[in-house]
Amino acid sequence: MLTALTGDSALVALLGGAHVWDSVPARAPFPYVAFAGATERDWSTGNDQGSEHAVTLHVWSRYAGRKEAQVIITAVHDLLHQAELSLSGHALINLRHESSEIVRHSDGETYQGIMRLRAVTEPQ
Repeated sequence: MLTALTGDSALVALLGGAHVWDSVPARAPFPYVAFAGATERDWSTGNDQGSEHAVTLHVWSRYAGRKEAQVIITAVHDLLHQAELSLSGHALINLRHESSEIVRHSDGETYQGIMRLRAVTEPQ
């Protein structure tokens, strides 16, 4: 996912650089996208092994209003929803957007977009 996001010139332009991080650096410039959380659970059938992954991405913005966060969420959705990504040692069966929301923090200037994705993988 990181490669797909940082490799897209339109998203990089929206972010003002390849500002997509698994570990956000100190004083990261706004806006940016951060990997927030991930869970994995068994999704095996009687004959096949598989895993279901829930991935949460956060979009951080200090634009005056929700618009910038929404535009970035839409761009990330367009890149990842039903994407066919290559995985080392696994096959991606599907990757789907599940939900998104945007909230304003108590500082009154920071907006956080919360995007949840679901992926199913099988070992190769």
